[in-house]
Amino acid sequence: MTQTARSSTPPGKQMLSEQVYAHLRDAIMRGDYSPGASLKPQDLAREQGVSLAVVREALVRVVGEGLADRLPNRGFAVPSFSDHRWQEIAEARRTIEPVILRMSIERGDVDWEARVRAAHHRLVRTPAYVPEEGEYYTGTWAEAHRAFHRTLLEGCGNRALLETFDRLWTASELARRWSAHRNPGRDGAEEHRRLEEAVLARDADTAAAVLVQHLTLTAAALTEDSGQAT
Repeated sequence: MTQTARSSTPPGKQMLSEQVYAHLRDAIMRGDYSPGASLKPQDLAREQGVSLAVVREALVRVVGEGLADRLPNRGFAVPSFSDHRWQEIAEARRTIEPVILRMSIERGDVDWEARVRAAHHRLVRTPAYVPEEGEYYTGTWAEAHRAFHRTLLEGCGNRALLETFDRLWTASELARRWSAHRNPGRDGAEEHRRLEEAVLARDADTAAAVLVQHLTLTAAALTEDSGQAT
């Protein structure tokens, strides 16, 4: 839904829709709904104490982010883990992000370098797992991870490209979280360290290669898990 459309919504309804949207988005990202689970507007309206119109508006936004599907004559559902879309998104990221990273390395200034270093430091110092959040990456670590990858690209100075990254990241984040606990042998911290090191050295070729490898390993894990999904 566009900003213009949302701005025409009555303030009270818009606030309720924002609340339901945030609740639903967080619940899906936490794994409260299994892959392919139905998202029934009537049940959500009853649980949240709001109208069906409010719930449907929130669901449309979640669909727009790639965190739910709108199924013909069947309502809404969480995407199936085996959906081929995850590999398409991974391919898009491997194609686009290295190009943006090269631009970022070429154009980024000293302030950008400082932000990259700070974002990496935050990522390193943020626990990836805590007992109360179960076997998935924590929400705090996931946000630090997103911020690090986005900061790497922000030196490009191209808002349209960064918005493309934002859409692809959100669409792929759910699948990454579903698979995150299934590959304990992967040294993601070392991958991020190498990426930061190459970027700050202004070594565009190495940085792009490390990023492609990083994204490829994630895609490979999703492929393996998709093959095991039922």
